[in-house]
Amino acid sequence: MGVNGTLLAIDAGNSKTDVAVLSREGDVLGTARGGKFQPPVVGVAAAVDGLAEIVGRAVADAGVPASFDHVTACLANADLPVEEAALERALLGRGWSRSVRVHNDTFAILRAGVDEPRGVAVVCGAGINCVGMTPDGRTARFPAIGKISGDWGGGGELADEALWFAARAEDGRGEPTELARALPAHFGLETMYALIEALHLKRIADERRHELTPVLFRVAAGGDPVALSVVHRLAEEVVALSTVALGRLGLLDEEAPVLLGGGVLAARHPALEARIAELLAERAPKAVIGFVTAPPVLGAGLLALDASRAGPGAAGRLRAYYGG
Repeated sequence: MGVNGTLLAIDAGNSKTDVAVLSREGDVLGTARGGKFQPPVVGVAAAVDGLAEIVGRAVADAGVPASFDHVTACLANADLPVEEAALERALLGRGWSRSVRVHNDTFAILRAGVDEPRGVAVVCGAGINCVGMTPDGRTARFPAIGKISGDWGGGGELADEALWFAARAEDGRGEPTELARALPAHFGLETMYALIEALHLKRIADERRHELTPVLFRVAAGGDPVALSVVHRLAEEVVALSTVALGRLGLLDEEAPVLLGGGVLAARHPALEARIAELLAERAPKAVIGFVTAPPVLGAGLLALDASRAGPGAAGRLRAYYGG
């Protein structure tokens, strides 16, 4: 048990980490930001070492001991229960608290967007994931570790799909599409052959492929049937994830939020948004679509307050701080 009645909230993603030290009344006492959290790349020990440095800065900012009543950590790459358990053990080993709960980072986005821990969130950024929760502690989730777990639709896959259709359009194996001109033009090239060669020979770095996802949506917005088919396939994936999660939690027959977040969904592409709304109206007519714009660390903080059974006023104070 912490000696000062404080809570620690961590949101550690693939691009950045945010840490907040909270009071049980929902006041933010100290914060810190750091880099990405990637245990599969550097190992659990090294990843948690990096996390500890950020926590140390948040504690110094708060001016309190590094001893907390509870720690909630919403972590990227905690995709399976066995991975959550390993990370919980590592965090317990830091001695910050005897009460530690690790969640996949998608739960932070869901909790940030709802007034109570109830509903479903779909996040589409570099990858795609979906989680759901109810106030009684039940959850719904998917492994979300790529193609081997049945996933499709992250930003990288959308870019690859656009390249596939464009290459086949140019050489005659597929339908004509404006993608065959627009994708190479993004890099100042004239043909798909030139783009394929540049990617293959690493003259264009692989990490730049994600730049083609907005091009795909722009071409789709212009009415291109091929590009639009990819956008509609993503809508199908989002709705499939949402309806399965709602069904597992028994929420299909009652009004429940379906929150959309991550770079691809938060961009609010009209064709994608309209198709998601159309499909959800057919398959989960009581679902209420929302978009999460608040920082995920707010969700981690709210989960920490939930775990400490803080009053509703505490959640309101925390939301006010983060503008959520």
